[in-house]
Order: sequence, then structure tokens, then C-alpha cells
Amino acid sequence: MASTPTYTLNDGTTVPAIGFGTYPLRGEDGTAAIVHALEAGYRLVDTAVNYENEAEVGEALRRSGLPRDEVLVASKIPGRHHAYDDAIASVRSSLERLGVERTDLHLIHWPNPSQGRYVEAWRALVQLQKDGLVRSIGVSNFTEEHLTRIIDDTGVVPAVNQVELHPRFPQEQMREVHERLGIRTEAWSPMGKRRAPLDEDAVTSAARAHDVSPGQVILRWHVQLGSLPIPKSADPQRQAQNLDVFGFELDDDEVAAISGLAEEDGRLFGGDPDTHEEM
Repeated sequence: MASTPTYTLNDGTTVPAIGFGTYPLRGEDGTAAIVHALEAGYRLVDTAVNYENEAEVGEALRRSGLPRDEVLVASKIPGRHHAYDDAIASVRSSLERLGVERTDLHLIHWPNPSQGRYVEAWRALVQLQKDGLVRSIGVSNFTEEHLTRIIDDTGVVPAVNQVELHPRFPQEQMREVHERLGIRTEAWSPMGKRRAPLDEDAVTSAARAHDVSPGQVILRWHVQLGSLPIPKSADPQRQAQNLDVFGFELDDDEVAAISGLAEEDGRLFGGDPDTHEEM
């Protein structure tokens, strides 16, 4: 298996080009699945307050025996914690549940526009980064308008914006915004869940051509777009397969054909449907 390359974020830190998603891994089985992922070679683990598994992530990190500085731990502030003091307390509580002195990446889970206090949450993350409790800071499910507000307010550009991104929803406009602002695009639901185009000709023909699985083709498509996908799987074999996408390369026509699977359904993104918050 080829080693996992890294991206350099706009704050000068580096992150692996693929991470491991942990929703909805909980309990002993969840901890074991995360340990397997670490053993497979994942070095970026994505969790959130709303996933209710930060303790499992912390326990898996300890069980793995890996040095703390070899694994990047990412978590998220929920929409109900956007008031400045609440955001500070939320991050500190995450650190306690994780059992770590700092997180390596902390995001605002979504802008919660009905409350409109995400700027306060961003100010809190900026301060927490200065205090050394968070290494890199970013957002999730933010639109260009939301990004503009927090950048204009603080002068600090998020390191990443984690958005729904997959072949049926390739987020071309937001990727262009991120490119212009210097933000790394991170992809939740990188396969597309129940809408995953695993049996589409554009995917299966590329899989045959490169002797890989359809899932590997989709993740490689992400990599070639410059997107950082965080696939989720509890199966050790699938975990290893999902990480093994750096030994082949799609050609331009294959990338274009997969991007052409986009659906013109006019959806707006606002939060992971598994964890969408109204509070």
C-alpha cells in the first residue's frame, strides 16, 4: 500500500489526504473499530460532540499505543454551543472526553443560521488556538456568505470547511470558493451513502481499468479534486481498502465522467443528516 500523502493547511500544519469518519461508532464495538482503523494506517480521526463518541475515540487512541503526536484528532462544536463562553466550554469538555490536552482540528459543526451566533463561536476558536488548546481551526457546512462573515470579523480564514461532497453532489462552486480563499475542502459522506454511484458505468469502468473497487475509485476521485474525504466503515478490510487509493491515478476523462454524475436537484447543504441540529 502506498503511503498516505499530506496537505499543508493555510496555518502551516499538515494533515493526511484521507481521514477516518467515526459516526455512528459507539461503545466497545465502536472503540474496536477505531482501533482497527488506526492499525490500518489512518492518522486523522474525525468525531464531534453530536456523535456522542469522543470518549470512544480517546480510548481507541490510547489502546492503539501510537504516540499522541502521530494521530490528528478532530472534533466539532455543535450548533447549540455557539455563544462565545459556551463554545469555549464545549471545546474544553471535548478535551476531557477525549482525554487529550488539545485537539488537532476543531470545527464549527454547522452555522445554525436561525440563531446566527456562529461568529461568536469562530472568535472562540481563534482564541482557543492562541491558547494552544486547538491546533487548527475550521468550519463545516458553511456557505460562502458564512465564510465571508467570520473572515471579515476576525481576519482569520478557516483551515478547512467540511461539506457534503460526492460524485452526485460535487460542490464545484464551493470548491472554487475554497480555492480562492485558501481553505482545504473536506468531504463528509464522500461515497454518497444510499445514493452512492457504485454501479454507475463511470465508476465501474474505471474500477476495472485500474483493478480496484468502485469505492476506491470514488475516493481517488476525491483525492484528485483536492478534496479530503473522511470515509466511515467498521469493517477492517473495507477500512484498509478505503485508505489504499494512492497507488493508481484516474485519467482526466475518468475524473470528468465521475463528476458528470452530479444531480441537478437544487439541494442546499446545512448539516450532516445523521446529526442535523435544531438546538
